[in-house]
Amino acid sequence: MEKYTKFEKTRIIGARALQLSFGAPALVKVNKSTDTYLQIAIREFDKGVLPITVKRDDQ
Repeated sequence: MEKYTKFEKTRIIGARALQLSFGAPALVKVNKSTDTYLQIAIREFDKGVLPITVKRDDQ
């Protein structure tokens, strides 16, 4: 898994939580009675299954 800065990680998780809130299917097992969109997005990030990439302008 690629190493992300804390800012990239926050942006990725936030964007994924927003996608989930608009009805995107979860990529990990979800407990609908207790999990929030943010918790699901964090688990997806930790497992490395997010369909989001970071493009950097290397100098």
